[in-house]
Amino acid sequence: MRPQAGLGVRPSRTARARGRTDEGNPLSLFTDAATDDGARPPRRTRPGWIILGVALVAIIVLGAMPAPYVIDLPGPVYNTLGTAEHDGEQVPLISIPDEKTYETEGSLDLLTVSQKGNREQQPGWFEVATSWFDPTRAVLPIDAVFPEDVSDDQIQQQSQAAMVDSQQDAIAAALVELGYDFPREVTVAGITEKSPAEGVLEEGDIITALNGAEVHDTQALRDAVADNGTDKPATVDYERDGVAASAEITPIDADGTALIGVGVRMNYEFPFDVDIQLDNVGGPSAGQMFALGIIDKLTPGLLNGGENVAGTGTIDSAGTIGAIGGIRQKLYGAKDAGADWFLAPASNCTEVVGHVPDGLTVFSVKTLDDSMTVLDTIANGGDTSALPSCSSAS
Repeated sequence: MRPQAGLGVRPSRTARARGRTDEGNPLSLFTDAATDDGARPPRRTRPGWIILGVALVAIIVLGAMPAPYVIDLPGPVYNTLGTAEHDGEQVPLISIPDEKTYETEGSLDLLTVSQKGNREQQPGWFEVATSWFDPTRAVLPIDAVFPEDVSDDQIQQQSQAAMVDSQQDAIAAALVELGYDFPREVTVAGITEKSPAEGVLEEGDIITALNGAEVHDTQALRDAVADNGTDKPATVDYERDGVAASAEITPIDADGTALIGVGVRMNYEFPFDVDIQLDNVGGPSAGQMFALGIIDKLTPGLLNGGENVAGTGTIDSAGTIGAIGGIRQKLYGAKDAGADWFLAPASNCTEVVGHVPDGLTVFSVKTLDDSMTVLDTIANGGDTSALPSCSSAS
């Protein structure tokens, strides 16, 4: 029974022993110390505990409040040599029904990034704070991912359109690499207002050459405009409704880049069908791995030597590999999926350095030829240390 304060009843020896330091002095931390005559003072409210409790509640409430951010984290991984779910069943991710194909082994994985949060369902501050310290995640301002003047449906449509274009560009790049000859048309998709091309070119025009150099891909057009510069007009050959024409357009300087002010898309006439089935994935970043998967299926032997290789990067029909977003999340996604090798766009190298998971070897590639060289070295057990990699000097 607990003694009543003020009645002159002293605590038992056991009680006294539990409340003493090694020196025999009474403890007073969060306890009611006894007076010299053994009496305890009246119990007081413990403000420290109350303040602590209020602070904890406030932290929990604030931590759960929506934060104006989106969290990127590693998403699903797909082997371009394997299958994927389509309409409820597993089908080959890449199929080429009318051409001879060859057995493959290992993997050529494409990587994705999952996003947590949108304008309707934003993550809480606590999750955002912990994600800042998680190397597998990235925290992005919501306005950078979901602009206020663009609906979620519009973003989804743009992402799906970019995926379709990347698949077409990947097929073209693979077939060009394999030596196939087929029509590749650089088609005007839009004209920038008050640009040099306004009033000269129209949407749907097919640009065939610039200054006499044939144009078969977007990179060739960019290079030709850059070579011309901004100090003289460029001769642009084009077709409109099947009729050949020519015009002079003087490029302008835009932050150091020569531009004529057109947006373009590619149209192809492939010699045979290549079907790519991948649902619920958008964006252009799988282009490189699609192209490599197609090449592996169309050529005898094992392009990757039967190894597990992952990679990312946009691609155009000339085989130029471009930068993508979420490279760090994709590195961790590749490692978790069992990849040993990773093909990274050279233009992403600054984001790669210092963020490579243990056990994953990363190569820096600029073109499809670079990637083919890497895979050939891996397949033949060559010296991979001599190949370009991402470093602080990249």
